[in-house]
Amino acid sequence: MRRGYIQVYTGNGKGKTTAALGLALRAAGAGLRVYVMQFIKKRRCSEHKALERFDDLITIKRSGKGFILKRKAKASDIDAARQGLEEAKMIMRSREYDLIILDEANIAVSRGLISPEDLIEVMDMKPVKVELVITGRYADEKVIERADLVTEMKDLKHYAEKGVKARIGIEK
Repeated sequence: MRRGYIQVYTGNGKGKTTAALGLALRAAGAGLRVYVMQFIKKRRCSEHKALERFDDLITIKRSGKGFILKRKAKASDIDAARQGLEEAKMIMRSREYDLIILDEANIAVSRGLISPEDLIEVMDMKPVKVELVITGRYADEKVIERADLVTEMKDLKHYAEKGVKARIGIEK
């Protein structure tokens, strides 16, 4: 890559992480090295099992203590997010990866686990040739302003409204 950009996938619709991981697969297919830091998420999901097959090109880490949309953040949630952010900074400085994905970083900001300024600091330290993707609902306006590409996933209709639970291989 000659130049990498900053992409943000946000909104209340399904598909933000899926889009980012699809990009990870595309990048790996082109021989690019990918690093994924998942904020918030704690559980090992089907996506982790699949990406492990590409462990020579894709590294995936989790720094979360579980979903916090319906509960108050604890000190352990804040510590985990900050550790994940520090690791992401270290990875960014290493210049070992072509694509860095900060999955659910927008949620970490919106829930006060990390500040918008902390996330913008990571955005500003991005090397020219690195592509950076940030996912999660509630993207901060400052993050949106700083990004080169912003996609908003919008929920028009969702089968969860009919009581469909998350399914293995589709939502988890």
